[in-house]
Amino acid sequence: MSLFGLIEYSDATPEVRAVYDDIMATRKTDWVNNFWKALAHDPATLKRTWESIKQIMVPGALDPLTKELIYIAVSVTNQCGYCIASHTASAKAKGMSDAQFKELMAVIAMANETNRLVAGYQVEIDDRYKPPLP
Repeated sequence: MSLFGLIEYSDATPEVRAVYDDIMATRKTDWVNNFWKALAHDPATLKRTWESIKQIMVPGALDPLTKELIYIAVSVTNQCGYCIASHTASAKAKGMSDAQFKELMAVIAMANETNRLVAGYQVEIDDRYKPPLP
């Protein structure tokens, strides 16, 4: 259970309802997930986080599926079960295949392993990897 509980639409203040309405309109859905309902206890954080997500997760130099895959990778590394579940569902809706998910997990596992090895061995960065890059 969420620390402060979840604020349902019917119990939300007008300020929170405005954010919920924008979430549903932007995502073309008729529901608001628990993440937003938990954040609704702090309307300023709810609004700021939603505005940031809207700006970051739209198509740009990276396509929406790639952004979801990155979000999954960070969420796995940070062990955020909620984020793994929600962004995996979103990635699947954007076309992620089971094979892509399995390969993504292998890349995440390898990156975490080699990151720990580099940190433990305190490996110096090669000059050719330092800016400015060719």
